[in-house]
Amino acid sequence: MVGDHTITADSALTQRSSKNGLSCKMVLQAVGKVLRKGKGKPNGKKPPTEEKKHYLDAEYTKVRVVDFDLKELVVLPREIDLNEWLASNTTTFFNLINLQYSTISEFCTGDTCPAMTACNTTYYWYDEKGKKTKCTAPQYVDFVMSSVQKLVTDEDIFPTKYGKEFPNTFDSLVKKICRYLFHVLAHIYWSHYKETVAMDLHGHLNTLYTHFIVFIREFNLMDPKETSMMDDLTEALCTPLPPQPQNHVTER
Repeated sequence: MVGDHTITADSALTQRSSKNGLSCKMVLQAVGKVLRKGKGKPNGKKPPTEEKKHYLDAEYTKVRVVDFDLKELVVLPREIDLNEWLASNTTTFFNLINLQYSTISEFCTGDTCPAMTACNTTYYWYDEKGKKTKCTAPQYVDFVMSSVQKLVTDEDIFPTKYGKEFPNTFDSLVKKICRYLFHVLAHIYWSHYKETVAMDLHGHLNTLYTHFIVFIREFNLMDPKETSMMDDLTEALCTPLPPQPQNHVTER
């Protein structure tokens, strides 16, 4: 993995978010730790995909694991190379989204999810030769994770050694990865949100989704048309939460 990128980026993030008392590394580690512990089984079988978007209910959208502006965590630090920053964040998002999907993977089967869908969209897989294939959701996600894993561990694409240059196609490959990862997040919300809530992991999913959307917007990594199906969720999650009331003690 691109370990060197992560160390450099996390160092910069720690400096940028010190005023909040949290670093990006602390946030991401906390999310990963809770996800690993929270992989439980809700009772019953997965119900059919519901038409109502339960993930838009206010009682769910207000649940997050951090309460500060995630935009501060994605801005390119002055001392970091752009490609280094993209490599570090892209790899981190891949690991976390893969982990998030693993919490509901046993409910995402060929029977429950015969196609890779999100809202009214069906995603098809295109192999290296451009052949279009309709596959089940778990097959599609497996293709995504295997493909991305191969890319981020390729030293010629995501170099970790000092002095080694990124390829000229790096920007387009990062965009491709982000597009795939968005498909997985959208499918989790659309088809497996009830299971996520049942395991009390919706706060982590909301935070991960918000962080990811802020990141791809900051660096124009996806065409807005490709994410428009989730614009209602994006608006709900990216709108700052109202300040929580505080108890003030007046001295007499």
